[in-house]
Amino acid sequence: MSTFINKIALVTGSGRGIGKAIAMHFARHGADVVVNFFRNRAPAEETAHEIEKLGRRALLVKADMGDLDDLNRLFDEAEKEFGGLDILVHNAASGYNRPAMEQKPKGWDWTMNINARALLFLSQRAATLMEKRGGGKIVSISSAGSVRVLPDYVVVGASKAALESLTRYLGVELISKGINVNAVSPGVVETDALHHFASMGNQDVILQKFIAQVPAGRLITPEEVAEVVAFLCSPPASMIVGQTIVVDGGYTLPIS
Repeated sequence: MSTFINKIALVTGSGRGIGKAIAMHFARHGADVVVNFFRNRAPAEETAHEIEKLGRRALLVKADMGDLDDLNRLFDEAEKEFGGLDILVHNAASGYNRPAMEQKPKGWDWTMNINARALLFLSQRAATLMEKRGGGKIVSISSAGSVRVLPDYVVVGASKAALESLTRYLGVELISKGINVNAVSPGVVETDALHHFASMGNQDVILQKFIAQVPAGRLITPEEVAEVVAFLCSPPASMIVGQTIVVDGGYTLPIS
């Protein structure tokens, strides 16, 4: 399949989990990919290697999305290697999970800068490169905590709410340049991070508790999230502007 043949995609936080699934999906469908990581080099190197085994080019760049100098260097390296950009996916995220009354300014700044501020300044750099190629697509990964109250999630939830607001503003401002901006909000996704969390207790019981809350009866896979991201980056989605698409098997609908 060649949906994204000769397209250039940059996926932040793409060494593992959802980010890796998105990067691999684009590569399998013809794109060259900028693989970004901050702390964990080994899985990011493996992602880049897997992309190259598919016959596509991969550029591996270590960059902290909370650091504007790093962010600009990421784009400088991508532009030097590929000369342009067609797709930006902001997947990298971090945060301090604790009650609102226990949050500290450092945790707030760290979380907001990586999760939300980065989208604004990534988009500024991306838009310049995309305009040269006749347009592009920008997609961010949000979460249910942007609109629902999750335990100890106040700062991450606020950052994701800001991310979705930025998605609307950027969507309206950039569509005239041929750049679609949207977001995807997954429910509980079956990743290594989820299994690590579950391993701290009775893993099977904890995972079954998550699954029991999903009307569809199972967890979402990273590949399913990647499919929706890819759809938003495809021509049939050209009139979807500034939206957040929820992919959660009905998880956030019931009141319990």
